[in-house]
Amino acid sequence: MTWKDHGELFVRHRKNPILTVDDWPYRAHTVFNPAAAIVDGKVLLLVRVEDHRGFSHLTVARSENGIDNWKIDSKPTFFSDPINHPEEIYGVEDPRITYIDEMKKWAIVYVAYSDSGPLPALAFTEDFLNFDREGPLMPPDNKDAAVFPVRFKGKWAMLHRPAPTGYILKANIWISFSYDMKSWEKPDVLLYAREGGWWDAYKIGLSTQPLLTPEGWLIMYHGVRQTTPKISYRLGLALLDRETPTKVLCRSEGWVFGPREPYERSGDVNDVVFPCGWVQVGDELRIYYGAADTSISMASAKMRDIMEFIRTCPKKQFPEEY
Repeated sequence: MTWKDHGELFVRHRKNPILTVDDWPYRAHTVFNPAAAIVDGKVLLLVRVEDHRGFSHLTVARSENGIDNWKIDSKPTFFSDPINHPEEIYGVEDPRITYIDEMKKWAIVYVAYSDSGPLPALAFTEDFLNFDREGPLMPPDNKDAAVFPVRFKGKWAMLHRPAPTGYILKANIWISFSYDMKSWEKPDVLLYAREGGWWDAYKIGLSTQPLLTPEGWLIMYHGVRQTTPKISYRLGLALLDRETPTKVLCRSEGWVFGPREPYERSGDVNDVVFPCGWVQVGDELRIYYGAADTSISMASAKMRDIMEFIRTCPKKQFPEEY
């Protein structure tokens, strides 16, 4: 086994943080929570950039090796358009990228921040220069969404996290289906936030886009527990059935990655590691994550170690189900 890093599965890159606002070609406050994909042989990050109003937009950064020598667009790549899309009045943030081979397009599910709260919205692109907005997918409050790259029995599937403010004490990950990626039906809870003292007992939400493996769909999610005034975001894994993604095959009990380094523990929001994308490079799976809502870092693990780990995870979500 090769993941002996304070009990964590993913190992940080020695050059972390790999991107900060000091690298940005224009004025901004912070950079964090990037989506990630391999495009034309390069690692592409679609980065959340917060300006000095507190509003966010998205900007592309590209690198040959995914570590350094980043080429960053000289101006915002994907800016909010509140005139044509009023749901974006307070910005756009936290994207997830999925390549849809059937369409030969990239689907970007992002959070549009409306005057009624955050909601998932969809845009398509073929080149990360031109974007076709499809608009909202769900009403607020809802976020942490991504679509699967294939249909299931003729329907597209999307993971998302509804969390009506003041209505429920905890938030779960849901799955919904659609024939056209516009009207979504049959919402069901997929993963529950656990109870009591668990690290993911307060709320959970999808982190990276679903990844197909020979054994099923691998998903990474973040968990939040609030037992004191301090909140900490940590990461766990789950495996879904390849043909029936509503079926959870197994779920990690402990977190596989959490805030530990100074750049993860101190920033605009302390104690946060928040990936919105991962890429596979050979046998290495890399997560690109926002650190303390202030900078961007990378951590990685070998796919063989990840799959060996996930096989040991319980096949039930709660201990009382064992």
